Amino acid sequence: MLFDLRGRGRRRTVQIIYIGLALLMGVGLVGFGIGGGFGGGGILNAGSGGEGGGGTSYSSQIKKYKKLVATQPKDVAAWEQLTRLQLLQAGGEQYLTSSGLTGKGKEIFSEVAQSWAAYLALNPAKPNSELAQKMLTIFSEPALNEPTEAVQALEIVVAARPTSAALYSELAEEAYKAKNVREGDLASEKAVSLAPASEQARVKRALEAIKKNPSGNGEASTTGSEGASAVTTVSATTSGTAATKTK
Repeated sequence: MLFDLRGRGRRRTVQIIYIGLALLMGVGLVGFGIGGGFGGGGILNAGSGGEGGGGTSYSSQIKKYKKLVATQPKDVAAWEQLTRLQLLQAGGEQYLTSSGLTGKGKEIFSEVAQSWAAYLALNPAKPNSELAQKMLTIFSEPALNEPTEAVQALEIVVAARPTSAALYSELAEEAYKAKNVREGDLASEKAVSLAPASEQARVKRALEAIKKNPSGNGEASTTGSEGASAVTTVSATTSGTAATKTK
């Protein structure tokens, strides 16, 4: 788990995860894949294979690739690997407190974002969807809080997994946060169409509530029982299911 979800605004961040998990259970764990997310059960661990947590073991490799991209700034593979290593370094809860990122966390997360931007600026033929999904932790509200960049990353992930209602739900949320209503509406429509018939009305209501109040301020009055019903559906399985389905 990259970080916990305590603090301002984090309830809204996890709400869309619950919607996706409710959809997943609605089709018996088959039909479409779970999307990204920001925490709650380790949905988007920055590391892989249990690695990450302080970043000390990645420092020498990061220095190596920083030198490489400095001398070969158009090396797509080098930027991709540097981003991957920096994501591993960013893993661990020590960089995030109840009030937000620590000073060191801001530095590390910002460096990851810069490397990712440099990688995308080279227009790779097929952007790495795995890295794009992991970048959501960097751009999430508890971290750098950059919904426009989150939308860009989600577009890459959705392109690789176009049948995931949960991913489209998350894309809709981030688009609304970024004030990109048109893309949010399109993603919402797609999420509803991909959902099982028994879940479509609930998903539609939940996404409409997010559209009205994307920041999460005063969310009790806007989401009401809709958010609670999604949580109730999956409260016993959130961590385990999310961790096993998202890689």
